[in-house]
Amino acid sequence: MSATSRRSVLAAMGGVAAASILPARAQAFPSKRVTLLVPFPPGGPVDLTARQIGQKISEYWNQAVIIENRPGADAVIGAQAVQRADPDGHTLLVCAIHHTVHPSLKASLPYDFLTEFVPVSGAGIFPIIVCAHPSLPVSTVGELAAYAKANPGKLAYGSAGVGGGTHLAGELFKSMTGTDLLHVAHRGSAPAMNSLLGNHVQLMFADGPTAVPQVQSKTVKALGISPARLSLLPDIPTMGEAGLPGYEAYSWSGIVAPKGTPADVVTAINAAMTRALKEAETKEKFERFGAQPAPQTPREFGAFLKAETAKWSKVVADANIPKQQ
Repeated sequence: MSATSRRSVLAAMGGVAAASILPARAQAFPSKRVTLLVPFPPGGPVDLTARQIGQKISEYWNQAVIIENRPGADAVIGAQAVQRADPDGHTLLVCAIHHTVHPSLKASLPYDFLTEFVPVSGAGIFPIIVCAHPSLPVSTVGELAAYAKANPGKLAYGSAGVGGGTHLAGELFKSMTGTDLLHVAHRGSAPAMNSLLGNHVQLMFADGPTAVPQVQSKTVKALGISPARLSLLPDIPTMGEAGLPGYEAYSWSGIVAPKGTPADVVTAINAAMTRALKEAETKEKFERFGAQPAPQTPREFGAFLKAETAKWSKVVADANIPKQQ
């Protein structure tokens, strides 16, 4: 073999070797199934939005998108699992309002949410509906405040967990009305609603997707809604209309990735989510269970997460909510 031929063969072999060790990020994304990890039980609003988004982006990518429910520790366990995952975009956290409240409410956390996760996009916004058990002798927000003042510490409200929108909505109500309500945390919105249906708690400041079916079937009484009236339940007044001006509370969900996820992968996921959330079918399904699609760019969602963290820090401080272990 001539020297020229040997050089050609060696160059070709080197090219094959180099191709075999190209980093995984050079492959088309996604290169395997994608997991959307929901840190709450099935059936709640965060879970419902994740399933709708997952179905759509699976169709776009022609790749399996798995919804994995991993509740526990007020959504901390699921977040920690994603924090520890490979930063390649194939494991994502379906985050919620809890994750921006925890820094001011938890005595310690195994991660810094704002620095150890990469914002991808907002997903859904869920109004808060004040729901009461049918046996409670109140029909309006004003009557609820009066009854609670006359019976301090005797009314309990259920929430989806410490630090979530359904918890802080109750604390905000207590602060603004000067009432004493007992908070009972659950491992998700669906279990909390089950407690209300069983009269184990008398109230729930419920997210729209959890409350709407029960209000429509008249298994609970709806007293007020925040931040705005809902087309599905047009007769429910806003909290301001019901006599509590300045009261504003709602929950939300979004998607974040582990720190170190490549920017091009984040862009690809955001594009698929935005497409899914803008589809007429998605909007219709969200509206059907009392939610509103909320797509954002990664930068917009990052700014939103910072603003929410600051907002709830003030609410927690003003309400004198003690740090949770």
